[in-house]
Amino acid sequence: MAGLQDVLSKVQLLKQEWGKAPCNLKKCGELLTQLKVALTTLTFLPTKDATASEKELLIAREVLEIGAQWSIASEDIPSFERYMAQLKSYYFDYKSGLPESPYKYQLLGLNLLFLLSQNRVAEFHTELELLPVECIQTNIYIRHPLSLEQCLMEGSYNKIFLAKGNVPAASYNFFIDILLNTVRDEIGACMENAYDKISIKDAARMLNLNTEKEVLQFCTKKKWNVAKDGYLYFGEPAEKKIEEPIPSAELVTLAIDYARELEMIV
Repeated sequence: MAGLQDVLSKVQLLKQEWGKAPCNLKKCGELLTQLKVALTTLTFLPTKDATASEKELLIAREVLEIGAQWSIASEDIPSFERYMAQLKSYYFDYKSGLPESPYKYQLLGLNLLFLLSQNRVAEFHTELELLPVECIQTNIYIRHPLSLEQCLMEGSYNKIFLAKGNVPAASYNFFIDILLNTVRDEIGACMENAYDKISIKDAARMLNLNTEKEVLQFCTKKKWNVAKDGYLYFGEPAEKKIEEPIPSAELVTLAIDYARELEMIV
């Protein structure tokens, strides 16, 4: 009982500090570290040999939820991933014995967005399969990352840029910014393959950047050449490129071979 009371007092301190505007992230981090140690005195992750009371489970879940949100505020991605790995036990394995958390789908949606921002699409779909169909179709926190994933698959990058101003919770902006940078890198790679050069104005439009300064910063990152004529060059000027001859004979031979094989099949 003494262990439980000690944990409860620390949880109250954490909730008070986390509820402040703005909160002291360093102090919250210290309290979370203390609580992770204090929770080991309880059965906060039940096993086949030990069970936990509903009160212990609720306390542990609340601490982990604050920890996940604190990780986003602190921009600590590995910490967020660890907290979510533990939280999923409470959300799925013990859902029948606990009242549903008001933060459940917000954090699960945030986890989906995290996976999407890291380009871990296979894991994204694995996590999605854990959710009920009704939730996938109607829950605003789940629909948001799902719609972004659909836009990525379709190549509708402009819709992803528009999603920046339409997030279901402020915490989503952290991973949205990472996702937008990933999308810009993809667009940049396509531009390099599609054009020899492009104007700064057109580059800004395609990359959804607002100012010339932002475009130039992106160019520096990608090591693109900015010429005095106002164009971005992705490689050597066209006149310096040596055109490779088209292997006509090889192409003709392949076409004849394909025709023969097709005739044999028919």
